[in-house]
Amino acid sequence: MKIVVLTGAGISAESGLKTFRDSNGLWEGHRVEDVATPEAFARNPSLVQEFYNQRRRQLAEVEPNAAHAALARLEEHFGNDFLLVTQNVDDLHERAGSRHLLHLHGELLKKRCTACGVVSECRDDLQVSDRCAGCHKSGGMRPDIVWFGEMPYHLDSIQTRLEDADLFIAIGTSAVVHPAAAFFMTAALNGAHTIEMNLAGTDKSSLFHQLIEGPATETVPSMVERLIGGWCV
Repeated sequence: MKIVVLTGAGISAESGLKTFRDSNGLWEGHRVEDVATPEAFARNPSLVQEFYNQRRRQLAEVEPNAAHAALARLEEHFGNDFLLVTQNVDDLHERAGSRHLLHLHGELLKKRCTACGVVSECRDDLQVSDRCAGCHKSGGMRPDIVWFGEMPYHLDSIQTRLEDADLFIAIGTSAVVHPAAAFFMTAALNGAHTIEMNLAGTDKSSLFHQLIEGPATETVPSMVERLIGGWCV
């Protein structure tokens, strides 16, 4: 069985990681336009850098949870027939052991040079004055995060795997942010069984073949054990 799993902010929230967007639409007290667009970085790079420096510090204070660990076990069992796609920019999946993993929206622990495009590890605070290790220019190092108005990563590879999937599972995502919001439809149109796993149903729940409600730390390990045990959807 070929499996594609999509994870969103809900799975990381159960580790205690704050989701960026508040109920009033602000990101940790900031407008999206001020911290999560290329224009914001050009206008006020210091503000943008500090916003993501704070997110990076917070990430160091949390650990993977039972849902992350269960998905790593699922990958170990199914090997190359398993792909994990995450909308999250944290490294909790990696820390849990996931390797067949694609970050749709970039990674908080990486930085990218706007001058030459070199991507490198970033575990400490990023400053406007930092120099690129590739071209040695300063002033252009930014978080390797896909901001609003930018193209998500790995879309061609994800499309190929969706078209070949037997099972698609969305975990902890509202399924409203495109293009990820349409992944389950692509998989379903190509014959995959689709499952939504969330604390509660969403506006898209009726379009999935199956809805499993509850905390990911409880529902995901249970589902993984069933799949490893030979459950045929």
